[in-house]
Amino acid sequence: MADNLLSEEESLLRNTVRDYSNDVLATRAADYDESGLFPWDNFRELGDMGLLGLGIDEEYGGSGGSTRLVALAAEEIARGCAATSVVYIAHLSLCTQFINRYGNEDQKNKYLPDLASGKKVGAFALTEPGAGSDAAALTTNAVRANGHLVVNGNKTYISNAPEASVIVTLATRDHSLSYKGIDALIIDGDLEGVTVNKLAGKMGVRASTVGEIIFDNCHVPVVNQMGGDGVGFRQTMEVLNASRISIAAQCVGIAQAALEASIEYAKNRKAFGGTLSDLQAIQWMVADMATETEAARQLVMNTASLRDAGLPFNTEASMAKLFGSRVAMDAAYKAVQIHGGAGYFSPTPVERYFRDARVTEIYEGTSEIQKMVIARNILTD
Repeated sequence: MADNLLSEEESLLRNTVRDYSNDVLATRAADYDESGLFPWDNFRELGDMGLLGLGIDEEYGGSGGSTRLVALAAEEIARGCAATSVVYIAHLSLCTQFINRYGNEDQKNKYLPDLASGKKVGAFALTEPGAGSDAAALTTNAVRANGHLVVNGNKTYISNAPEASVIVTLATRDHSLSYKGIDALIIDGDLEGVTVNKLAGKMGVRASTVGEIIFDNCHVPVVNQMGGDGVGFRQTMEVLNASRISIAAQCVGIAQAALEASIEYAKNRKAFGGTLSDLQAIQWMVADMATETEAARQLVMNTASLRDAGLPFNTEASMAKLFGSRVAMDAAYKAVQIHGGAGYFSPTPVERYFRDARVTEIYEGTSEIQKMVIARNILTD
């Protein structure tokens, strides 16, 4: 996005995060991908830069700021290291923002300062072995007893779970009520009855650790429930709608990284008496990548602007996520194709971009779910 379309604050933040992404995140990304270790240094540095508190009220230790600023940060972080951007979004846009939006004063004062500074890692526990896209079908239950909510059940594929100190968890108090029986709880990661098993074997974004969480008669204080009874599902849908803007921005960052790598390679790779960039087939791929990446970026920033203005944005958020993930995957595919045989091997970053891009069409609402949301909103208007 051109500088003249950004405010001074936005331009400063984007350039600051871009420099950090180029100089630090991108240089560490391959090693983290290979090791699959949680990027603690990246996470702590994001906290030091105030990025973990973007959009969080300053009175609770946050940095304040708009949805547009979060989107700009998410794009630039993903451009350098997609795995770190997953850690960032799961922590900020899901866990921390959930508490910021729906927690009471005591909950905000207790949890937000440490989350915004990076002293604690946040996770968001919604998905279960039998409840992914159909979130209302979750079976983890929370039964009220003696001032506590006794939680039992399993969550799976939970980003940041192995390191999380704060877990926003969705549980039902009455299965017969369907989504109306779902509540949102804040559960401390070290609470008795909480067991986390790290999951291995991910295709991409490997340094974004994922875990299975087992709640076995976990006694959560009733005061850790956010909002009244039965509002957890609605709260979750609203948080996910907003977080899709960050995921769409992440997609733009992956696509931009693939585009930049392709341009550099095409300009320097000798072939047929010139460089790859002299060939029309390569030029057309680069042109498509550049056009689609910018289109996705504009969708993201338009949706972020709608949210910042207090206007409806749910349809646009699903559009941005649907299109952005498609663009990320297509750009990564073309980048591997442009690199040829070299692009199929890990010394070139495009092999990683291709693996990293794939999950964007799956998490936080699959592409099929986004189409359902868009169609429903348009057809019932």
